[in-house]
Amino acid sequence: MNASLGRSIVQAPRILPCGDCALSVEFGNTIDPGINGKVLALDDALRAAAVPGILETVPTYRSLMVHFDPITADYTDLTQRLLSEAEALTSQAVAGRRWKVPVVYGGAHGIDLDDVAERHGMSPARLIELHAGAVYRIYMIGFMPGFAYLGGLDPQLATPRRVQPRARIPAGSIIIGGAQAAVASIECPSGWHLLGRTPVRSYAADRDPVFLFSAGDEIVFDPIDETRWAALERAAEAGEPVAEQVTP
Repeated sequence: MNASLGRSIVQAPRILPCGDCALSVEFGNTIDPGINGKVLALDDALRAAAVPGILETVPTYRSLMVHFDPITADYTDLTQRLLSEAEALTSQAVAGRRWKVPVVYGGAHGIDLDDVAERHGMSPARLIELHAGAVYRIYMIGFMPGFAYLGGLDPQLATPRRVQPRARIPAGSIIIGGAQAAVASIECPSGWHLLGRTPVRSYAADRDPVFLFSAGDEIVFDPIDETRWAALERAAEAGEPVAEQVTP
């Protein structure tokens, strides 16, 4: 992800070709809720319009990927339709849900917590306070099924990614890298720093819904004692969401 955090600059939408069966509608070049709101609003509009030939839409930080059937949809007509829909947006997507996500910080669940705290000249307790004190926006779901990319990390915690990535980190890892934060959905490789872990399963193939979080949702982290882990883990294994929906 090369876009930078910064002041919102919502540019006129532009279309970028992505091979012969996909287009990207781009709204800006920063990680910003205003830009991301336009992306999600266009995603909502296209879903509601059921445009012939569109197979799938994939919202990202600052653009919407549109996969289409080149036999059904004319490239020029589709491009014009997408620009028309994008330019007609008068509001951002409706705010999503807010989730309270339990996290065990540090120890075996967050093996990088102490090192990151030391790097920033603060105590582990202060790092947890800052990390858990923010409201995070889910900008996009990607990389792995259900992997949630978050904005809202306190600038004091911005930390360059690890020089040596790990081949695997546990599912549910609560991680930071650069100015971003994330919730890892499944076991995966990562160069991000592990601050803690949640028993919440944001992705479960045999559950309805398969994906718990959506782009546009918000997350607040709830620090919990390690003694609660086993019970919450069993609840999550039984199909309970564990994460709680709360009122903003």
